[in-house]
Amino acid sequence: MNTLDQLTELLHDARAGVAFTGAGISTESGLSDFRSPGGVWARHQPVLYDEFLASKEARARYWAMRLELHEQLDEAKPNAGHRALARLEQLGKIGVVVTQNIDGLHQDAGSRHVIEIHGTARVVECIGCHKEWRPSEIVARVRNGDEAPECDACGAPLKSKTISFGQAMPVEDVQKAAALCTGADVCLAIGSSLVVEPAASLPRLAKQHGAKLAILNNTETPLDFLADVVVREPIGRTLQEALACLEL
Repeated sequence: MNTLDQLTELLHDARAGVAFTGAGISTESGLSDFRSPGGVWARHQPVLYDEFLASKEARARYWAMRLELHEQLDEAKPNAGHRALARLEQLGKIGVVVTQNIDGLHQDAGSRHVIEIHGTARVVECIGCHKEWRPSEIVARVRNGDEAPECDACGAPLKSKTISFGQAMPVEDVQKAAALCTGADVCLAIGSSLVVEPAASLPRLAKQHGAKLAILNNTETPLDFLADVVVREPIGRTLQEALACLEL
């Protein structure tokens, strides 16, 4: 049995599946992986959360990076992989997408139950009073010379509603994701290196509680030895082919 047949078989039997996604699913939409040689972090030193809080110069560096990322995110559209996961949700095969991604493409593709454990780039928030803006409004301010924008209500710094290095993860979302993984019968780990913690522990948690584990990634991961099937083929094509077999 080839890997596509194995994946299709897992999905056929799924009733409470969880999809765990990383940057690899969005690279097929033209978004570069932050950590890749051509990624944003190759050109911009990541700003730690403590640095962001302490230094206006650090906040200016942060927003310079966000400008570049905003242009990518603004143009990105869901790809075949995103659409396949949305369809698998409609078919009752997976109940939730737990994603490390901040791009919102799962929702654009039609996925209704998405947990964004690293936050979202689609909202800018005041870190003081928590007033929110559309990113385009704040990006326009930065382009017009406001290098480190501040809240017009309380004067605190503005930040994309994403999780930065050194910033606490959203406890409620992580706990909810862990609970869903504990109760899953299938876990699809898609496009993630499975090295960034605590998120990378979620597929392991699902496996430990009896779920079948499928890993779709173009490089090896630390959890490959646990997987019931490992697929090294393009994500969108693989998921669409598995979906087509299910719907025959």
